[in-house]
This record gives sequence, structure tokens and C-alpha cells, in this order.
Amino acid sequence: MVNFGHSSHIRHTPRYAVGRRGLLAGGLAAGLGLTVPAVAHAAPLDPERGVQAQGDPNFHPVKFRLPEPTGRKRLGTTSLHLIDDKRPDPTMPSGKRELMISLWYPSTMMGEDDPLAMYMPKRTATEVDENWTGEYGLALPTGTFDFANTQTHSRLNAPMQRMRHPVLLFSPGYQYSRFVNTALAEDLAGRGYVVVAMDHTHETPTEFPGGRFLPGVPATQLPDPLFTRQYVETRVADARFVLDQLTELAAGRNPAAEGTELPSGLGIGLDVRRVGMFGVGLGGYATAVTMRADKRILTGLNLDGTLQDDRRKGPPAEVALKGTKQPLLLFGSDETQFTDPKKDHFDLSWATFWKVQKGGKLNLNLAGAKQKAFTDYQLVFDQVFREIYGDDPIITSVMTALVGKVDPAQSVRAQRRYLAAYFDTTLRRRPDQLLTQNSPEFPEVHIRW
Repeated sequence: MVNFGHSSHIRHTPRYAVGRRGLLAGGLAAGLGLTVPAVAHAAPLDPERGVQAQGDPNFHPVKFRLPEPTGRKRLGTTSLHLIDDKRPDPTMPSGKRELMISLWYPSTMMGEDDPLAMYMPKRTATEVDENWTGEYGLALPTGTFDFANTQTHSRLNAPMQRMRHPVLLFSPGYQYSRFVNTALAEDLAGRGYVVVAMDHTHETPTEFPGGRFLPGVPATQLPDPLFTRQYVETRVADARFVLDQLTELAAGRNPAAEGTELPSGLGIGLDVRRVGMFGVGLGGYATAVTMRADKRILTGLNLDGTLQDDRRKGPPAEVALKGTKQPLLLFGSDETQFTDPKKDHFDLSWATFWKVQKGGKLNLNLAGAKQKAFTDYQLVFDQVFREIYGDDPIITSVMTALVGKVDPAQSVRAQRRYLAAYFDTTLRRRPDQLLTQNSPEFPEVHIRW
């Protein structure tokens, strides 16, 4: 979907009169730290005079389309503001650690009149858009990614279906908002799970009730091994606290900081005796560590997250050296492999974990993918580039550089199917044959036991 309204929402940054192909390649080079000689000596573009090259990109705010969930359940979503009285944080108004979480859950027919939730709240949407545009982003003006006006498939604050559903905690990638895996969250909720996504305040962008906003770690700040352990420990504490609050909610108490009215049936629908966790990148690392620390989490899934503070130098973290008592699935991209130390992207922590893990293990590889293919960005980038640049063949090269060669639509289908199969097997005791051998339906996914 495209917003064809007035273009005042777009804030133009200086561009170059080199045509659409040069703009796209040049912006990609800036965003990924590459060099593109074709734009090195280009003359600046004056946006006020409208002097542009032939084949100009069609810049405008773009609303994207999330794929329809494949489950049979109607969907609801809500967000909660939580305060951890046991962890001090002098930077917060309460003086305590404060978090925002979102829940996606099966809803009832009574919620059909509730509005569809937008993809992100406005201030978060602005921050995430600015991280991908502007001077240090891709070849797109600020305001291009219209996250705030993109509709999801979930009804805001709809009543929850009054039966117990297994709970899945979700921890996003480093610096990523909790919303950038909505496509997976909605699909799991449509299959009968309650997905609880966490923002990790001060690291990921976090927007609190009333408009208070914390941007998190700057987008230009690369992961630093000196701080990785701190981030992981904070995420583990966040996850355990959130699980405590969900237990309170299931017992009939309201843990929301402002005493906000909760969707009908929200506590009744939580089965906190069946809890799993998954995460992307740093969130996958945090998932494994949380499983060692908290036996309430019965199963976990790591989407392309190394299990050591320094990906290149190591050493492997304790969870990699000792494993977990619960089953853990390692779902890797082409940027992670642990079978051949002589090849690129060898991850010693995964190889170490694989040797010692006793609690159940499974390894999947999404061939042709990079880590961002485990987020909604694979869909967002593809749709935005095509809305603005048309069907220019260079888009394929851009997408390969950002998310890999895997087809975005097929990648989402595969991830949805395998995540559901894994959690159905380990939380619901419904074994799925998909996990026993490679499937011709998903040739890009390779299985290793």
C-alpha cells in the first residue's frame, strides 16, 4: 500500500544527479560502508529546484504489507508498561528499571470491531525510519518507511480467547525494536500461542505511555564485545522479570505500571506452565543464557545468534561450553556455520554447543540468507525499493547485500512453518515430521540433528 498524499512527510537529504541506479547503489554503499565509483564525482542535487536525472526515483512514504498469518485464530495485540522494583535505574522517572512489552494472542469474535493495530507507535516509527534513511542510511529520504501507518492483522486490545495458550517470549536483535518480527509473532499467535516481545530499554528504541521515548544504542554504534555481556545479562534479567509479571497476570493480578485496563481474558489465556523463548542475533544468545538461568523456559530457539561475546575471537560463553537441559534449536543464516573451521563464518560457539548439548538439539540452515532475513526487514526492504525504484534489476543486488539471496516471501513461509513445527513438538507434544528430514516444499532449509 502506498500513501499518495502530500509529500510533506518526506524530508529530503542531498542527493546526486546520477539517476535511479546510481542513487540506489550509492545509498547502499553509504549504508553498508561500501565504495561505488559511479557516484564518486556526481554533482549535488538541489531538491528545491527539482533538478533530477532521467528515470527519477518515485520518493514517497511507503506503507508495506505484512503477509497474512497462516493460522486459524483471530488476532489481538496489546502493550504493557512494566516496572521492576528490584532493579534500580536512576535515569527513569520511577528510579527503577522500566520495560515495554507487546503481546500477540488469539482473540475472539467480540474483537472484530476493534481497530487494527499499526505496525509501530509514531515516535518509534520515526526513529527506526531515520536509522535507515538520511545521510548515513540507504538512498532514501527521511520519512520513506511509513511504519506508523502500516496496518497489521491484529486488533488492538481485542478480548483474548478464554482458554490457556502456551507462551513464547521474544528478544529482538541488537538495537532492533520489538516490532520488527511482527510477521512471525502474528503467525504464531494465529496458531494458538501468546507471543510476548520485549524492548530492552537503553539498548533498543523504547516508547512509553504518554510519549516518553528512549532511542537506545545509536544505529551507527557497532556491537562491542566489551558491552555484549552486559547487554545479554540485562536481557536475561528482563526476560525473567517479564515471566514473573506474566505469572502475576495469569493469577488474576494486573502488573501494568499505570494500572491500565487490560483486554478481557488476557490473564486467563496465559499458560505459564508451557513457556518457550526465541530471539534474533543477540536475542538468540540471550535466549540460550536465559534457559540456563530459568528452568521455567522449557524450550528455546536461536535465530542466528552467536553464543560468545566476541564473534571472531571468542571465547564461547558458559551456555556454549555446558549446554542446556532444555531443547534448543539453532536456526542459522549463511553468515553462521559450525561444521568447517576452514570456511568463512565458522562459529566456534555453535560448534562447542553442538558437542556438549544434552537437552535436545536441532540445527537448521536458511540457505542464501543473511541475519536480517530473520526479521521483517526482508519484506520491508523489498517492497519499499520496488515502490520507489520500480523493477530495476539492481534491486536484486541491493537485496542480496542486505538480506541475502533468499526470496523474502518464501523465507517468511519457511520460518513460520519451522518455528511452529518446533514449538508444537517441544511445548505441545505434537511431533511434526517436517523436523525429521529436508522438505521439498522448503528446499532452502537444510536440517541437521
